[in-house]
Amino acid sequence: MGPQGRAVCSLLFLLRALANSDSDFYLPGDYLLGGLFTLHANMKGIVHLDYLQVPKCKDSGGGGGGDLGDGGDDLGDVVVVMVMMVMVVVMVIVVVMVVVVILMMVVMEVVVMMMVGVLIMVVTDTRYEMKILGYNLMQAMRFAVEEINSASSLLPGVQLGYEMVDICYVSNNVQPVLYFLSQDDYFLPIQEDYTHYKPRVVAVIGPDNSDAAIAVAYFLSLFLLPQITYSAISNELGDKLRFPALLRTVTRVDHHIEAMVQLMVHFRWNWIIVLGSGDDYGRDNSQLLHQRLAHLDICIAFQETLPTPQPNQTVTQSERESLEAIVGKLRQSTARVVVLFSPELALYNFFQEVLRQNLTDTVWIASESWAIDPVLHSLTELQRTGTFLGITTANVHIPGFSEFRVRSSQARGPAPNRTTPGATCNQECDTCLNATKSFNNILRLSGERVVYSVYSAVYAVAHALHSLLGCNQTSCRKEVVYPWREVWKVNFSLLGHQIVFNQQGDLSMQLDVIQWQWDLSQNPFKSIASYDPSQWKLKDIGDISWHTPNNTIPVSRCSKSCQPGQKKKPVGLHPCCFECIDCLPGSFLNQTADEFECQPCPKYEWSHRNDTSCFKRKLIFLEWNEAPTIIVAMLAALGFLSTLAISVIFWRHFQTPMVRSAGGPMCFLMLTPLLLSYMVSPVYVGPPTVSTCFCRQAFFTLCFTVCISCITVRSFQIVCVFKMASRLPRAYSYWVRYQGPYVFVASITVLKLVIVGGSLLTTTTTLTHLNDPVDPKVMILSCNPNYHQILLTNTSLDLLLSVLGFGFAYVGKELPTNYNEAKFITLCMTFYFISSVSLCTFMSVYDGVLVTIMDFLVTVLNLLGISLGYFGPKCYMILFYPERNTQAYFNSVIQGYTMGKD
Repeated sequence: MGPQGRAVCSLLFLLRALANSDSDFYLPGDYLLGGLFTLHANMKGIVHLDYLQVPKCKDSGGGGGGDLGDGGDDLGDVVVVMVMMVMVVVMVIVVVMVVVVILMMVVMEVVVMMMVGVLIMVVTDTRYEMKILGYNLMQAMRFAVEEINSASSLLPGVQLGYEMVDICYVSNNVQPVLYFLSQDDYFLPIQEDYTHYKPRVVAVIGPDNSDAAIAVAYFLSLFLLPQITYSAISNELGDKLRFPALLRTVTRVDHHIEAMVQLMVHFRWNWIIVLGSGDDYGRDNSQLLHQRLAHLDICIAFQETLPTPQPNQTVTQSERESLEAIVGKLRQSTARVVVLFSPELALYNFFQEVLRQNLTDTVWIASESWAIDPVLHSLTELQRTGTFLGITTANVHIPGFSEFRVRSSQARGPAPNRTTPGATCNQECDTCLNATKSFNNILRLSGERVVYSVYSAVYAVAHALHSLLGCNQTSCRKEVVYPWREVWKVNFSLLGHQIVFNQQGDLSMQLDVIQWQWDLSQNPFKSIASYDPSQWKLKDIGDISWHTPNNTIPVSRCSKSCQPGQKKKPVGLHPCCFECIDCLPGSFLNQTADEFECQPCPKYEWSHRNDTSCFKRKLIFLEWNEAPTIIVAMLAALGFLSTLAISVIFWRHFQTPMVRSAGGPMCFLMLTPLLLSYMVSPVYVGPPTVSTCFCRQAFFTLCFTVCISCITVRSFQIVCVFKMASRLPRAYSYWVRYQGPYVFVASITVLKLVIVGGSLLTTTTTLTHLNDPVDPKVMILSCNPNYHQILLTNTSLDLLLSVLGFGFAYVGKELPTNYNEAKFITLCMTFYFISSVSLCTFMSVYDGVLVTIMDFLVTVLNLLGISLGYFGPKCYMILFYPERNTQAYFNSVIQGYTMGKD
């Protein structure tokens, strides 16, 4: 007989074995609900792959908190099954004589397989621990079904039944599903279309963990048989293309992770340790947490995988060494927060090692798989290891359930069409009730958390049946139903909570953050915060009893928080480990942008050391209330008044020889720009603008050009009259005839306008803000950055004219006294040249207000040098020596100069 034949034969016996189950796990009814619960478990309860056999949840070697079996009883059960097999074979021989030989071979192979299975089960020392919570959840399903049956409004005239199987955590998933999908003859027919196929149950509640739920969902989704799991939170189950028939009455894992992360953020824990079991649950959830923390300032100091306990719960040498190494790393690490993703079965040996090494002052954050486990909580010594926090579903009180949980079940007769059961351990739990009674106080105080998920799942199916059967106040139709679509549509209120499934088939249930307490009179799992999945927000964080001196919040940070205005310098590989470095003046720390670099202040702002923001710099410029400004302004006022007086004197004595010898009308061409320059000199004071900067750069130098060109041409003209008229008479006649002096002044002025206009067109008019080299908190507001170069360019022509004027004055030093202006012109031109060159040199070395005051001072002094140095002596002669201001006196001087030369 081939492998396929053996598999089919074995499967038949498996289904029959499940059918012969104990009545405690079965309630007959018009519509049956299948229930998958973990009453016994171990971490290595792997399904036998060599032959199809229902895994036993207790053996001869079992012990601990689990159901203890007896090898003889198991063997007796197998003998009964073998006898039944022989009877079936005999019946087949009588009916079909042709295949006697073949059937005998089949019987012999099956017998061998069953015997081998028995031997293996007997010699294998496998220990399945009883799960108090699993039995508690199974009782919740029984309670919900019986409550619905006792009520007349939801399903009047319809009896709801159930059949529940112990799936042994992950060992016994496939066989119960095949049984639920089979019909009364225990066969699961192969059909092309299962649209109108009627399985044994109308829906399946469970199982409790994601691995088992996924395995079951693959089968049930093919038949679109509704499956509602009450504690499997894996995101993989939200894929409705793969699992269209699966729904959940529990919040998916993303929200559990988010609640943990927000708890860490609230208490400013950024240095944590992650421990996970070696199964998919531990690996997947640890990876999800790692991905979520990648976008936050929370670092994982290290991540370790806990060793998987042996089936017999003994600790091997390698496991002991692994646990010692992990706990040793916990002791040495500065991280005081440990996140644990693991079934509770993998934690007993670990916490024993924690207690042995006396690890204390640790915050343990429990995943939902062990957050409210009463057996682990019963290890009261754990309270000295630190503070235990956990994420679990919110507590919803179910009236009457606490009493029902410890109520002995009434014996029921076997269901119709069911043979007398030969009880299997997958539908029996001899010590479950007594063990539950021993934990009843902690279960009662902790409230109904996951219990409500089972309770609401049963009610969801009942409401779907209510709609499909067209129930009214008194009766319901009884017909074949396919409740898959209707379960998705349910929307009802149950104990103050709205039961409605979203597009992923999930029920949005609030989560609680709980703290473990060991006071027997209080809730062992006290709620200290709540998490709203609809808002993705942790809220209502209450007081926590920290197991620390003075009840202080534990600190779990790789580095102390930096003070405001300090940047972080990473140390090592983790961004949470850093040194704090002060931000220098002129920079600030914008924590929302970058905590690891100080940002420079904007151009017109400044900051002190360790500042978190910049302030506007104080703009400084030449102000009226400063002493240098007042002094220079007084000089300018004196120059204006003296120039105005000179103009009046020259106007009144315009026809006198003294005025005519000074230039006559050209004197007023010089005095007018001087007066204008004095009047405009206040443009140096106050905040500079585009117009004031234009005056500084162009207007003053244009006025100086007019004055200096007049002085230059005047000195040249005197030399021409006395020395060149006789030598170059023709040239002199052209000079006089065509108003040579005015043409020269006009030409120089036009040239100056071209120079000024070109410099203005080739540079920007934008004002500049210069940093004060002495005080960086202030900023010097000045004209455009090329102000110095433009001023030097505009002054270059004036410097050239001053040199020419000085040369002509020197040539005419021997002229008559009344015409000899060499000393005065030399003084004016020399002073202007030296002062202008000194100013340009000063500007190339210094910046700031000092340059502005020097520019103002040099401008006023140059104006005074021209007005007083050139015109002052002539006014002195006009006012104090009027006898020398006569034509006769000038003629005598010229005659004396001519005779002396002859």
